[in-house]
Amino acid sequence: MRPIHALSGALALAVSLGAAAQTKWDMPTPYPATNFHTENIVQFAADVEKASGGKLKITVHPGASLFKAPEIKRAVQGGQAQAGEILISGYSNEDPVFGVDSVPFLATSFVAAAKLWKASRTAIEDRFAKQGMVVLYAVPWPPQGIYSTKPLDSIADMKGLKMRAYNPATSRIAELAGAQPVTIQAAELAQAMATGAVNANITSGATGYDTKAWEVVKNYYDTQAWLPKNIVFVNRKAFEALDKATRDAVTRAALDAEARGWKTSEAKTMFYLGELKKNGMNVSLPSAQLKADFQKIGATMTEEWLKNAGPDGKAIIDAFRQ
Repeated sequence: MRPIHALSGALALAVSLGAAAQTKWDMPTPYPATNFHTENIVQFAADVEKASGGKLKITVHPGASLFKAPEIKRAVQGGQAQAGEILISGYSNEDPVFGVDSVPFLATSFVAAAKLWKASRTAIEDRFAKQGMVVLYAVPWPPQGIYSTKPLDSIADMKGLKMRAYNPATSRIAELAGAQPVTIQAAELAQAMATGAVNANITSGATGYDTKAWEVVKNYYDTQAWLPKNIVFVNRKAFEALDKATRDAVTRAALDAEARGWKTSEAKTMFYLGELKKNGMNVSLPSAQLKADFQKIGATMTEEWLKNAGPDGKAIIDAFRQ
């Protein structure tokens, strides 16, 4: 019979080896735990842990709790976190191609947004690869609309409004509309609206629901201007350090998360608008004049984007329009 201390030592060694065999990743995300993007990521992390037999555990840090939204991409690139989620159009000043999904009125439906993602994915993946990162998947937000403290019948009514901007495209829209762009991240939006730091905002019904927009603003115009996407990505060195079976588990879980996320976003679009109405907001389609004004802005910004994005941008738009 082996001595008890020998058995306990063997058990301790086995536990130690088991712990060493598990790789742990941190994954910062910008949005609340209750947001559908975050819920999808939590499911992705659970799928990875299960499919890898516990070899890889991804801890999700929602609500910009580990890194603020603008810090996440750099944190993953530098290895401070192994995985992350960003609104890709927030980085269009870094590279215009990152902003293709936020060109107003270019892709205004889920079908069109999926076609645009297919046309632009390789170019975006190549840029991430050069920065030492791997794109796993992308999920769109519901179509973007306008929240305003006052009624809007035309672009002229936006003059002088303090409009929240979350990427260069929304800043440019504000400028073209005669509004004042104010950069506010999602985690600070509710407070900014409540204090009057901003009184207009172009975003989805999802963000309005998350921030309880009805408490401070009464008008929502369902312009369906574009469907911006969140990109989920990983540090290449961290990814390549995994064994092949675990990498395959991550890739499969990412495919499932992308399909699930697109389906959820589309399914929730009407739910979010219904919640805005239920809580007392005036939800309506834009007037013919407001729609026409925005389409002019869209045409201007499409030309500007094509000029800035160069040959890669032209190739993306040509593929999208085929």
